[in-house]
Amino acid sequence: MSVIAYGAARAGLRNSGALLNRNWIAMRRAWILILSGAVESLLFLFAFGFGVGALVGDITLPDGTAVSYTAYVAPAILANAAMMGVLAETSINVFAKFKWMKVYDGILNTPLRPFEVALGEVWWALIRGFTYIGAFVVVMGLFGLLDSWWALLAIPACVFIALAFAGIGLTLATLFRDWTDFDWMNAVVFTMFLFGGTFTPVESYPSLLQPVVYVMPLYHGIELVRGISLGQLGPMMLVHIAYLLALCLGGMWIAQRRLARALYK
Repeated sequence: MSVIAYGAARAGLRNSGALLNRNWIAMRRAWILILSGAVESLLFLFAFGFGVGALVGDITLPDGTAVSYTAYVAPAILANAAMMGVLAETSINVFAKFKWMKVYDGILNTPLRPFEVALGEVWWALIRGFTYIGAFVVVMGLFGLLDSWWALLAIPACVFIALAFAGIGLTLATLFRDWTDFDWMNAVVFTMFLFGGTFTPVESYPSLLQPVVYVMPLYHGIELVRGISLGQLGPMMLVHIAYLLALCLGGMWIAQRRLARALYK
């Protein structure tokens, strides 16, 4: 019996070691994916902020203040990074866990409920988004794009933006049925990135298109971060905060209901 027990113990240790090794490999790949997303935002900054900025020079804001084009574009790309980090985690990754990996089937055999599952996914998505945000803000500081210590408030503002988009990502994860459906999400996200006030003031758009931009969630995130970074504080900042707060609360309420319905189906 002792020989059998010894053999079983060795087999258990080998299985445990193999499991730990697989988990370690998965964690390393996850961090590589996260860092690649942070690098993508930095490439946008170098291409549009410094590359195009060298050709444009200064840009005049609606209130008449002139700032460098790099300082104008950088906060917008930062807000976009916050959105993309949390959307990628709460939509595509949650879809994979739900649709193919069946991760939540085992979780729901524990006392955890769908709302707590959604909350856990949101917290992890915020960690990923904070990685994007932190790396970007450090680069902004190195290139002198943070004019004052007040600009550091852009970090919690971006976390707030990420939280506002978390519910949208979770809802999409329960609505989509195949990987090709995410092409629609990417098309909408890319449209907001291009036309949400990232590269030029919305006032320069045709008057018929301006109302469309004003209802875009990313526009409000961009204006919030840009206003903080450039010191352009005003009553409209409260409108942007209220819009994102409503998006956060409404998105999370819908997401947890959709997730509960999908998991208990």
